[in-house]
Amino acid sequence: MKLNGSQILIECLLEQGVDTVFGYPGGAILNVYDELYKHRDKITHILTSHEQGASHAADGYARATGRVGVCISTSGPGATNLVTGIATAYMDSVPLIAITGNVGTNLLGRDSFQEVDIRGITMPITKHNFIVRSVEEMADTVRSAFRIAQEGRPGPVLIDLTKNATADVTEFKPQEPDKIEPFDSEIHAEDIDAAVRLIEKYHKPYILAGGGAVIANAQKELKEFAEKTDAPVADTLMGKGAFDGRDDRYTGMIGMHGTKVSNLGVSACDLLIVIGARFSDRVTGNAKRFAQKAKIIQIDVDAAEINKNVPVDLQIVGDARVVLERLNKKLSRQNHKEWMDHMMELKERFPLKYNHEALSGPGIIEEIYKETNGDAIVVTEVGQNQMWAAQYYKYKEPHQLLTSGGLGTMGYGLGASIGAKIGRPEKTVVNIAGDGCFRMNMNELATAARYHVPFVEVILNNSVLGMVRQWQTLFYGKRYSATVLEDQVDYVKVAEALGARGKRVTKKEDFAAAFREAAASDGPFVLDCVIDPDDKVFPMVPAGAAIADTFDEDDLKAKETK
Repeated sequence: MKLNGSQILIECLLEQGVDTVFGYPGGAILNVYDELYKHRDKITHILTSHEQGASHAADGYARATGRVGVCISTSGPGATNLVTGIATAYMDSVPLIAITGNVGTNLLGRDSFQEVDIRGITMPITKHNFIVRSVEEMADTVRSAFRIAQEGRPGPVLIDLTKNATADVTEFKPQEPDKIEPFDSEIHAEDIDAAVRLIEKYHKPYILAGGGAVIANAQKELKEFAEKTDAPVADTLMGKGAFDGRDDRYTGMIGMHGTKVSNLGVSACDLLIVIGARFSDRVTGNAKRFAQKAKIIQIDVDAAEINKNVPVDLQIVGDARVVLERLNKKLSRQNHKEWMDHMMELKERFPLKYNHEALSGPGIIEEIYKETNGDAIVVTEVGQNQMWAAQYYKYKEPHQLLTSGGLGTMGYGLGASIGAKIGRPEKTVVNIAGDGCFRMNMNELATAARYHVPFVEVILNNSVLGMVRQWQTLFYGKRYSATVLEDQVDYVKVAEALGARGKRVTKKEDFAAAFREAAASDGPFVLDCVIDPDDKVFPMVPAGAAIADTFDEDDLKAKETK
């Protein structure tokens, strides 16, 4: 059948099972928006307040559902406004399709109105990108983009559409979408056998779960593997939920703001098994001093991550779930009672601690955990709010924590919360934000209010850029350069002005009731929680130090009294 390029695009989106897209129209993409209007009974379009909000919403939708998120913008500034969201998805391996309009093929390279080389701009931050110059390329390009975004290590793919490609007509044939199989062609039996031999040889094993274990939905296989190996389990920020945070084997997050238990345990182990983690600097601290006593096995779907940051002794390239399945079949049950008893003793000795007397970030997170029975999707911004959410909420399954780990994008959470709630409407969605982060994209409250998207926006309002201030306090002589938010912004009034509801909380004993009210709302609800500007995230590892050099508030006080 004969269809124009915009019709072909919509047919291909429907082939891929797309039912929701997030975007903002403009001249170069109008042909596509005309078709979206005609297909509004099949594809819901969410008009965001800003294109960056659309990219974060598509990202949140993808992380919460495991499906591909789709965002759309026009050319020029519309396309460039997607860049931060695309980079966020790239750093965290999120399957995302970004569709941008562009000028006609005959106007490319002429500095035409709202023309920009978005393909060139996004080349370093996409898994792949395309420019569709003719309608004949449309169907194959869209189908290839969805396959690339999902296969192996997921990531964002950009499709730039020239205006003529969306208007011209060609023959179109429907097609079943490619089936995406777990990547296992590089998993070799000899590597599995070598891993089993190492596990059976060493007596102090430790398992580190990263984002790859979440993406692979390997929670069942990981639990069995931990029990067979008889090892404690830590996770990275991106690995939250790959292993049940309530399990006795779980020792907490590793790294700059990881638990003392995980940091000290990994530093003392003799075998470290890393599943789907890329050894980020925030995880390893000083990479040369990371896990020096251990042999290291790295399991990763992306061969480029092997030996990139930390040299390893054995590598297995493949989907984390498939690798663990094969290991579990060959591994006999180990017994490391002395090692496990030591780790349990460390858990008793070094619990996470905070001030229970006042309203605080950790206390708020713990209360949210209780009120949601640990079942919520928790979205965060970046900074102290993010670290407290990682430390104090017990994630029991993948896709529960949505956060910008690699890029550290302030302003990510509000848009991502919209996408997460639309993708998983049965879930309570809570965005944990600092006041500095909330201000970045608070205009997306208007989007949530317009579409009656119910989620709870919890602002940990300390009137400062909290994490930066923490560093200034500890390492810069309390010189608070550009980190104090000295203004009179009323976030409750902002919420109400944008069509949401809001409430201010200043006392610890008032938070639970306020949260219950917010969670029962039929639209977005902002809780402005006023906390101390000098609350800090502990434990902490200084930049450039080994993770074994972790310290907390008690260590600081002891140092000051010497």
